[in-house]
Amino acid sequence: MGTWGPGNFDDDAAADHLARLTDQLATEVAEAMAGDPVGVEPDEYWGVAVPANLELLAVLARLDYVGVLLPEVATIEAWKAKFLEIWDGSIDGLEPSPAFKEARRAVLVRTFDDLIELRKTADAG
Repeated sequence: MGTWGPGNFDDDAAADHLARLTDQLATEVAEAMAGDPVGVEPDEYWGVAVPANLELLAVLARLDYVGVLLPEVATIEAWKAKFLEIWDGSIDGLEPSPAFKEARRAVLVRTFDDLIELRKTADAG
């Protein structure tokens, strides 16, 4: 293909770069989700970084650049189930306000669901 436009992401090298970047984001999530569940509790690094990585993937996917790779729907759904199970099982120990707990959980659900919908849209063509 080569170059198809004047934009920063309008050529094969940029598409390759986005593929590597999005693969790195998804790989980090996969590794965190396959690791010790304590590592993805709400007050741990991956408890924050997992949804942040998913949000970054969604932002890139919405830009519709060539090269953005998203995980399979089944993978994202499995991550969502496991992440929320861990979150639900550990959040009360941090004693958040009920309003924060409800709002944060809604953001987490939306983050996973948005990425699922973006992948479904990509799959539909």
